[in-house]
Amino acid sequence: MVEYRAELFFWVLSGSLPIILMGVWIEASESGNFGLSSLEFARYFLAVFLTRQFTIVWVIWDFERNVLEGKLSFRLLQPIDPVWHDVARHVSERFARFPFVIVLIGLFIWLYPDAAWLPSLSQIVYYMGAIAIAFILRFLMQYTAAMMAFWTERATAIEQFLYLFYIFLSGMVAPLSVFPSLVREIALWTPFPYLIHFPSAILVGFEVQLGRGFLISLGWCLIVFVLNRWLWRLGLKKYSGMGA
Repeated sequence: MVEYRAELFFWVLSGSLPIILMGVWIEASESGNFGLSSLEFARYFLAVFLTRQFTIVWVIWDFERNVLEGKLSFRLLQPIDPVWHDVARHVSERFARFPFVIVLIGLFIWLYPDAAWLPSLSQIVYYMGAIAIAFILRFLMQYTAAMMAFWTERATAIEQFLYLFYIFLSGMVAPLSVFPSLVREIALWTPFPYLIHFPSAILVGFEVQLGRGFLISLGWCLIVFVLNRWLWRLGLKKYSGMGA
């Protein structure tokens, strides 16, 4: 990951959509009543940007390529589950991109000094726990969708479809607090808000139900994990290296 550090810089920039949306919502908050001030919007979208840097996942593209090209066969010969190769790559990538993230956050604070804040120790601890669960859940969801590569050559199309729900229900385009109450309540029972909104809201000090949030997100982790292992066993029975 360090070897391709220049490429990482563009990956970090590609995740800067929350910064763009922040400007839109700050402008909107000055002329409308959304329940949040422009300062709160700025802090929230900075937290969203930071959260996305820790939870971004691309395992489905690697897995699909390994299945289609038959490279998965070599990993199946090793004494560990092939998923740990992808986990290691994702974790190491977080450390490699971290310096770029710090620079961009520093630039943000320089441009919006009033939006700078210092989270309490409890907020940081809960945020770190929520981030860890969010990454695990996001990885499991995408890795489970990747299992479709055993049956189709376009497993990534499933991810692109799910990404539509991810964008609108995760809190990436807007805080869930500005959603209609019915939509918000339904969304909170899905896994998507716990990928971005829940950790970000904790970091900026928004009112959240910690117990419910952690329980639902852990529950979804368990559900998706069980589904993943079931599809993995079925897929291995069908798999044969491409061209074999």
